[in-house]
Amino acid sequence: MTTNESQIIKILSEERNMRKAAERLFLSQPALSQRLQSIEKEWGAQLFLRSQKGLTATPAGEIVIQFAIDSIAKQEEIFEIIHSLTSKVHGTLKIACASIVGQNWLPMVLKDFVTKYPEAKISLITGWSSEIVKALYDGEAHIGIVRGHTEWKGTKIHLFRDTLYLVDQELKEVQDVLSTDRPFIQFKSDSNYYQEIQAWWQRHFSSSPRRQITVDQIETCKQMALNGIGYAILPSITLNGLEKVNKIALTNRAEEFELTRDTWLIGYDSAFKLRQVEAFVDVVQEHAKKLHDYSD
Repeated sequence: MTTNESQIIKILSEERNMRKAAERLFLSQPALSQRLQSIEKEWGAQLFLRSQKGLTATPAGEIVIQFAIDSIAKQEEIFEIIHSLTSKVHGTLKIACASIVGQNWLPMVLKDFVTKYPEAKISLITGWSSEIVKALYDGEAHIGIVRGHTEWKGTKIHLFRDTLYLVDQELKEVQDVLSTDRPFIQFKSDSNYYQEIQAWWQRHFSSSPRRQITVDQIETCKQMALNGIGYAILPSITLNGLEKVNKIALTNRAEEFELTRDTWLIGYDSAFKLRQVEAFVDVVQEHAKKLHDYSD
């Protein structure tokens, strides 16, 4: 039976009166009688006995009535499920995130996201910003979180900006690097972070550091500086303010503003239409608005 036919049978069984049933169905009595005859013909059995007292269900009618009631209930259940798919967040959210953000900031964002949307699943890959862009190109992620200057023609949302600090147990001023024998510990990757530091150094000093140590992980760089091996330049996202070291904000000599590094949320426009992505963007932006310098 179609949905309308199920409603007709259900209402006839409830009213047991053609006139009252016709009123509820917004039909004329002749039209309702014709519809009932058509339904009975389809089932090949008489469903109701007509008398002056009204309608009485036949044994076959009782079976069809129950079928109609069950069909309507099942349809309502399916409607609720479909509605929940649009009102709730389901599906897998695929994120590609720069490692430094994935280690230091994203976990608390994801904690809020999974608490708010427990039915959503998360797929996360981390790496250098160039790898994040490639993951988006290859369709391995819905959205990416990248650092620094990244060329992207799709949706690009600025999340936050953190300051770069010279971090050391002994040095108290930037100019102290010219007289110290302590090594400059650097983090080198394929991102433009390393190039930005090199450019900053060349703008401020006429000679290179006396001693240098280059590592391939920013966390290694941080731990070596915190343990007094040498000095490093670190973004504030990696610092929680509890480190027992001196933190000196880097400034651009020409304009005298703090040297900073930006974090961006990027992706193809179509991905931002997905319900799980929309929900994640809301959570991310809530955290980004509350974000302050991690060294404060």
